[in-house]
Amino acid sequence: MALKIFNKSIEPQCAFCEYGSCVGDGETVLCRKIGGIMQAFSKCKKFRYDPLKREPKVISFSGDFSKEDFSL
Repeated sequence: MALKIFNKSIEPQCAFCEYGSCVGDGETVLCRKIGGIMQAFSKCKKFRYDPLKREPKVISFSGDFSKEDFSL
């Protein structure tokens, strides 16, 4: 079973790139490869995915559990 963080369907974004560093406002990224400032949601041909920069989606539970839900 493959890990979801390495899924090929992740759209390239400078915010997830190995060469990009977030500047602080969350909307701009400083690129080491190009040597300039890029928008976080833009992309270029030097993109290289870094799975540690991606934040996973938050899963919320309803909280309506009963004692039977936790018994075998």
